[in-house]
Amino acid sequence: MKRRLATLAAAALAAVASVLFVVNPAYAAAGLHVSGTNIVEANGQPFIMRGINHAHTWYTNQTSSFANIKATGANTVRVVLSGGRWTANTATDVANVITLCKTNKLICVLENHDTTGYGEDSAAYTLDQAANYWIGLKSVLVGQEDYIAINIGNEPIGNTNPSQWTAATTAAIQKMRTNGFQHLLMIDAPNWGQDWNYVMRDNGQTILDADTQHNTVLSIHMYAVFNTAASIVSYLDTFKAKGWPLVIGEFGWQFASGEVDDQTLMAEADARGLGYIGWSWAGNTDPILDMTVNFDPTQLTTWGQRIINGPHGIKATAKQATIYGTSPTTPPTTTPPTTTPPTTTPPTTTPPPAGVSCTPAYSITGQWQGGFQGEVKVTAGSTAIKTWTVTMTYANGQSVSQAWNATVSSSGSAVTARNVSYNGALAAGASTTFGFLGSWSGTNGVPALTCAGTA
Repeated sequence: MKRRLATLAAAALAAVASVLFVVNPAYAAAGLHVSGTNIVEANGQPFIMRGINHAHTWYTNQTSSFANIKATGANTVRVVLSGGRWTANTATDVANVITLCKTNKLICVLENHDTTGYGEDSAAYTLDQAANYWIGLKSVLVGQEDYIAINIGNEPIGNTNPSQWTAATTAAIQKMRTNGFQHLLMIDAPNWGQDWNYVMRDNGQTILDADTQHNTVLSIHMYAVFNTAASIVSYLDTFKAKGWPLVIGEFGWQFASGEVDDQTLMAEADARGLGYIGWSWAGNTDPILDMTVNFDPTQLTTWGQRIINGPHGIKATAKQATIYGTSPTTPPTTTPPTTTPPTTTPPTTTPPPAGVSCTPAYSITGQWQGGFQGEVKVTAGSTAIKTWTVTMTYANGQSVSQAWNATVSSSGSAVTARNVSYNGALAAGASTTFGFLGSWSGTNGVPALTCAGTA
């Protein structure tokens, strides 16, 4: 959880290293493991994380979140745990978390949040203390290598003396292996996870070599340091050139100038086969980072819509781990067919009530090269309505691919949106909204809008 806003010094990304370091790690004895730059399952099938962070340690009663996260199509959940900086998560609680992950067919990344910002935050724990926490939980972790990865410490070093990260991380990995852990280990960068001093980028090989199991993946957290497409591409290119396994263990969205370019990040991760885990389901002190309103899966925020329903988001790109079978994680998302229904003689029933007025208000809530996210607010007039239909006629060749809170169909330049079961009835003057994702080129003008309701 981003309960602190670290001061991030401005830093230009250095040129991509030209020397190629090839890593050929051996397979771990069992379970999830690193092969080359990929994470694979025990059967050798590649596994690309598409997941959501869940702040379990502060919201242990929100156990329904595991099923709700799975319902988004996610294949991974990264679970926040504490060994004592906050209320400690016991072995019994962690065993229950693992059961929830397995029940909901999610790969579980368990992370110790106690280490966040060590050296800069006086309350933070050391990586050695984090390793001791995992050792204390060994009885419930061993045997779960197919289902869990261990993120030894979240954002383990702040901006004070980030160079200490290399030795501390090496020692923590070796301590875990000496104590018999064969799990996939995930290692966060220093600088509150953002590596703007490039300590992880420049010392990753030392960390990978420290693991006698050769089963470690590096993890970058992308927030304000990665506010441009160029900074994201350059960083990812460096790891690709060095042949190092990498996941994007946390990231947010471009909610303000200077924040992460989430659209580039997800597109690049999709193109490169890199895993990503967005922050976070709900419960942030800064609610702009919440994907849902108060953990309610029916109330996705703008951020939730972008990461779940976006063109490179979870629904479009996630594949369930084969340890749980080969069935798809979610039903395929398709646009309802626009074929003409068969011609029949209309029944001679009483005609429907006369149409009543409603007003549509169109807005673009996010836009990127070739794509955009839109929203329409539907407001009833002076008479209550039972159903509504909005027609959007585009003049610039735009198209709509996905929608939420409405059933959408297209015919040529016209897009028709009809209410769903829970938002059709509006009292006089009341409003509801629906959202959608679309594509554009050249111009993304506002379409002509009409709205019709039934009394």
